[in-house]
Amino acid sequence: MEVIDLGRIGYAEAMHLQDSIVDARLREEISDTLVLLEHPPVITVGRRGSAQDILVPEATLARMGIEVHPTTRGGLVTYHGPGQLVGYPVVKLRVRGLSVPCYVRAIEQAIIVALAEIGVEAHIEEQHVGVWTAAGKIAAIGVAQRHGVTLHGFAVNLQPDLSHFNLINPCGIGQLGVTSAASILGRPVDVAAFKTAIGRALEAQLAPVARLQPA
Repeated sequence: MEVIDLGRIGYAEAMHLQDSIVDARLREEISDTLVLLEHPPVITVGRRGSAQDILVPEATLARMGIEVHPTTRGGLVTYHGPGQLVGYPVVKLRVRGLSVPCYVRAIEQAIIVALAEIGVEAHIEEQHVGVWTAAGKIAAIGVAQRHGVTLHGFAVNLQPDLSHFNLINPCGIGQLGVTSAASILGRPVDVAAFKTAIGRALEAQLAPVARLQPA
């Protein structure tokens, strides 16, 4: 799997680039690709999302420099911002023999493995998509597919401003809490090391020998 690191990039520009990569994968011009990036502060509303899960007026968000964007991913409302690593795996599911539920579970497992490498213990909650710790949710997952090629993906809270999650009801389950790797570890996170770890873990989990059954 090729890894492309875009650094920090606006949400709209990232979506345009993601669409181009998905189209290239559909045309077999590239192999499966993992796009890694950070966004400036932005709230995204998934296909099942509602403005009711945004807890402050858009005018207030605008004054804070936080954009709001609708998106084609699954799920509800979530927040992206600096210190949160976002990954968009562009994967041809049929080639890897994957269903969407198995693909989502593979992402969850890859995040758990990568977090363990930096000293954070995480787990799956069977009733909720994403990755969790004893202190709350640490990674959100929202995916879509276009003719069997995946888009959107995951967001791992390495060291974001956690107060921004108070602006929304994240994924409709904000009462369960949100945390970050830095908060758990009590120190800054080596982002470069985590990027390497998540790329390696995702490739391993998507391989046929690592295939897990969906929840």
